[in-house]
Amino acid sequence: MRFIRNTLEEYKDLLRSVPSMVIAVFVLSVVLMNLLAGRELYRSDYFCLNTGLALSWISFLCMDCICKRFGAKAAARISVLAIAVNMVCAVLFSLLMMTPGRWAAYYSSGDPAVGEMITAGIDATFSGAWYVVAGSSAAMFAASLVNGTLNQFVGKRADKGDFSGFAARSLVSTCIAQFVDNFVFSALVSHVFFGWTWMQVLICSFTSMLIELAFEAVFTPVGYRISKGWEREQVGQLYLDRLAQAAR
Repeated sequence: MRFIRNTLEEYKDLLRSVPSMVIAVFVLSVVLMNLLAGRELYRSDYFCLNTGLALSWISFLCMDCICKRFGAKAAARISVLAIAVNMVCAVLFSLLMMTPGRWAAYYSSGDPAVGEMITAGIDATFSGAWYVVAGSSAAMFAASLVNGTLNQFVGKRADKGDFSGFAARSLVSTCIAQFVDNFVFSALVSHVFFGWTWMQVLICSFTSMLIELAFEAVFTPVGYRISKGWEREQVGQLYLDRLAQAAR
């Protein structure tokens, strides 16, 4: 009970300390990237891209900023929060899609039969499948642990407070963690339920990681400026003081 109580208190302090806009962007990116992952951009025998890749890097950039200021444990805890919200949204979407009604696209289709097909398709998109949500949650959790651990490990050795240090810890951790995220999801969902071969799993995991890493590299200067601003303005000092006191 004492451990649970202390954990909840630390969680409260963390949520008060991390800027609300960052938490909101983090959570929203996780929810939307899982929703958009169901739409393909390109597909071949060994290569597959989906629209969720356009947003997946945002959650990792948020994790890098949080890890830089608050530590790996804080980044993992915010990730767990985002995963929990995503699962709640998935359940809510599924329940709402069971209710009677039509989407606005039904009325613009011009043909009732076509409109019904459009409504059914949109319903299926939002309701999703339990194994996709479960696989995505497992992948995100594993990736957040890897990202935070590597970010902190590299940061202790390469980060001297300048941009190059932040870029090193962010890009190295994101590279490995994004591969883990893609691999776990592909292994649990695409391989088991969609019949992908292990070669397809590995190639798709690697190519998707490269795309997400490129996005991360472009926006790393933004993450650096955000994290330096937090340090300069002593954002979240209450949480950091609590951690320092507990470590004594």
